[in-house]
Amino acid sequence: MKKKIYAMIPARIGSTRLKYKNLALINNKPMIYYAINAAKKSKIFDKIIINSDHNIFKKIAKKYKVDFYQRPKKLGSSKTKSDEVVVDFMTSFPEASTLVWINSVSPFQTSTEIRNTIKFFYKKKLNSLITVENKQVHTFYKNKPINFRYNELFAQTQDMVPVNPFVYSIMMWQRKQFLFEYKKKGYSFFSGKFGVYPVSKLTSLLIKTEEDLLLADMIMKFIKKNKTNKKISYDNLIRHLDN
Repeated sequence: MKKKIYAMIPARIGSTRLKYKNLALINNKPMIYYAINAAKKSKIFDKIIINSDHNIFKKIAKKYKVDFYQRPKKLGSSKTKSDEVVVDFMTSFPEASTLVWINSVSPFQTSTEIRNTIKFFYKKKLNSLITVENKQVHTFYKNKPINFRYNELFAQTQDMVPVNPFVYSIMMWQRKQFLFEYKKKGYSFFSGKFGVYPVSKLTSLLIKTEEDLLLADMIMKFIKKNKTNKKISYDNLIRHLDN
């Protein structure tokens, strides 16, 4: 039987830091549009489904020609655990062998990056994956250095071993392994063979606050204005943001 890959775009109506963030406009389009568009352009999914606790996203799903799933109300609070959302979705769509969580708060994620992440997942025969950012920067954890030492010359950042904070633009799992471990342990995000995949700096910009939203809106408008350029100058982008 052919493996089916489903994209799930979670869109909870509530948000503590930025109200109605999935509906917030970036370059005159709701933020969730960019996740939908990138997923559709990747041409790798058997289904793309908005997973929400509110009916308003059913209208958005219809507008952009993707599917909609209304999760139970109990999974719509800020205290809901992501494992519970995944289990509920997998139970409702048992035909999907692989579930890919496409994060709506990463509006700069591209279709190419989605395809490359999924190809890596299968090539490495992983059961679970989360995207990360490669950051070559001196890093502390609980007031202790983790990738440099006090008793040596101050390292140049380009020579440092990178740290890898999670980006969450994509998270994905093999259904069978996820449910097996969840039933056994009560949690399962890092089920089976786990791996990470590095994404671009722009993709790592997650929209959590109003400041993030304003920055994303400026960048998106700048990109649209310069879309005829094959490569946008970083210096030009910085000048645009400073104006």
